[in-house]
Amino acid sequence: MGKYKTLIKPSAVKEIEAIPQKKIRQQIVLRIRQLAENPRPPGSKKLSGYDRYRIRQGVYRIIYAIEDDKLVVYVIKVGHRKDAYRGAF
Repeated sequence: MGKYKTLIKPSAVKEIEAIPQKKIRQQIVLRIRQLAENPRPPGSKKLSGYDRYRIRQGVYRIIYAIEDDKLVVYVIKVGHRKDAYRGAF
């Protein structure tokens, strides 16, 4: 499997920057970087009814889409589990 390019929506960048704990922000960024190697890691789930996936990082969720033909992973939304799915579709 080739290495994927990871693109992050500007709104998702703002969501990451808004997380108050630096350690959690670093863990989320690490998980996003790991998506370039394996866009469907263990624990990832395909969201029903959509062509999107999610992975968990603590109480935060990273919602992303995969374009296998272009080898691109688009990070769409990063948020706390209670509201990560609002506005992601």
